[in-house]
Amino acid sequence: MESDKNKIITIDGRHFSDLPGFYHEVSSVLMKDTDWKAGTLDGFDDILYGGFGVFEGGEEIEIIWKESQKSKEDLGLESTRNFYQNKIRQGKPFNIQLMQQKLEDLLSGKGQTLFEILVEIIESHKNITLILE
Repeated sequence: MESDKNKIITIDGRHFSDLPGFYHEVSSVLMKDTDWKAGTLDGFDDILYGGFGVFEGGEEIEIIWKESQKSKEDLGLESTRNFYQNKIRQGKPFNIQLMQQKLEDLLSGKGQTLFEILVEIIESHKNITLILE
């Protein structure tokens, strides 16, 4: 029997191949029965605080990311480069200098990919255990 201490939530990398698809997947598993959907990195981070989806704030949960290797590739260098280039192209409200710096860091091997950023966001929540499968 599953204890309340370890609510298990599964993200399936086979269900998406880009960032909008990731947002759709996490919205469907974390925000069931709500109208609110993740659509930004900050929005995804907000969902992980809990309290308005499938778990309460501070509740101990496990997120199992199935097919994480596929996601690591899908949300890797090329996808991340496109992400920053689109922000730079759009201009305001985005900080163009910051986006340009992040793009340069990425291309020089110092920056994070979208996959790494998403993992870091999840791991920043101490009540969440992330399991990459």
